[in-house]
Amino acid sequence: MEKFEKDAIISGLGISRIGRRSGIPAMELTMEAVNAAIADAGLTAADIDGVSTLGDVPAADVIAALGNRAADPGFAYPTGGLLTPVISALMAVSQRRAHHVLVYRTVQMLGGTMTQKGPSGPNPMANPPVEPRVPGTRRHIPPFGDLGDLMAAHAYSAANWLAMHCRRHMELYGTTKEQLGWLAINSRRNAARNPLATYRDPMTMDDYLAARPVSTPFGLFDCDVPIDGSIALVISRADHAADCPAPPVRVAAVGGSYGSGGWFHRDDYPKMASTDAAAEMWARTELRPSDVDVAELYDGFTFLTFAWLEALGFCGDGEAGPFVEGATRIALDGDLPLNTYGGQLSAGRMHGYWLLHEACLQLRGQAGDRQVPRQPEVAVAAAGGGPIAGCLLLTR
Repeated sequence: MEKFEKDAIISGLGISRIGRRSGIPAMELTMEAVNAAIADAGLTAADIDGVSTLGDVPAADVIAALGNRAADPGFAYPTGGLLTPVISALMAVSQRRAHHVLVYRTVQMLGGTMTQKGPSGPNPMANPPVEPRVPGTRRHIPPFGDLGDLMAAHAYSAANWLAMHCRRHMELYGTTKEQLGWLAINSRRNAARNPLATYRDPMTMDDYLAARPVSTPFGLFDCDVPIDGSIALVISRADHAADCPAPPVRVAAVGGSYGSGGWFHRDDYPKMASTDAAAEMWARTELRPSDVDVAELYDGFTFLTFAWLEALGFCGDGEAGPFVEGATRIALDGDLPLNTYGGQLSAGRMHGYWLLHEACLQLRGQAGDRQVPRQPEVAVAAAGGGPIAGCLLLTR
């Protein structure tokens, strides 16, 4: 894959109001974030000549609302998972198909999911995900039942899939429920400093352990928080950097993986596509994990962050539990500040776009009360789980 990242910058950021069952129309939330991002980039609506989105508000509607003749170039980079629109925009700018590409993601509580079926069949990014059954196979994974029979009728929810991964990790490496809890506690502590976060009240280990069960070993506080909201960013050609009102963020490397091994057909199970995405990203840069100053890692479920910590090389296989234990190493003043805005566990589920927004704020030095004390120079943003994953290495 050609090294296209060097030709683009993240020039603008925008975020809408955030709430739960807010009643605010999705289009209104979208335009709040979109207009903020365009202004933040020092641009006007007329400057936007490309739009890239994960859904569900159609690009055509946003283009019409902007009142210009921008056209969605139909970017198609197939391996970035949830961050596909961002990586597609970077490629479009590098290929000089556009000068300024608007990227946005809008969600509304239990909505904001991708359609179950696309032109080429079931969508593996859908929720619940659908994995094709391999003819002639019947895999039995106690205590979750016979997958051959069950999957012929329906798919598990993401909570069930990831619970199986987590249980296997516990059996292999001795990972504990309490170690998962330290991640949730750290996220809540950071969310207390974020005025937009959904849940800001302190959380103790007793609170975490007492939460109602969802899918063993996950309880309620292992799961992300559905919200209403929108996040937008502008990807521009690198030559726009001098005209950016705010410090531009550069992309040092990207990585992505889509569908490799599905949810459980990997030889290295319980590893996931995050392993492949991280390997691709590190292969595209001379920077190393030790150079990263802040990490914003996907936490649709606590275990997904563990998987990313190991995939990205911040710790070895099976070492994520001890890495986060006590929540000192991952605190704002720790060796690797993690999910500094509160993550999806406490701030709210934005399918990876809030973590990218936060990584950029941290590099700009604009994160307010939750700003990492030492000015970060390098950040990583990673999103996805199971068979889809994408990550970006960002620099100030």
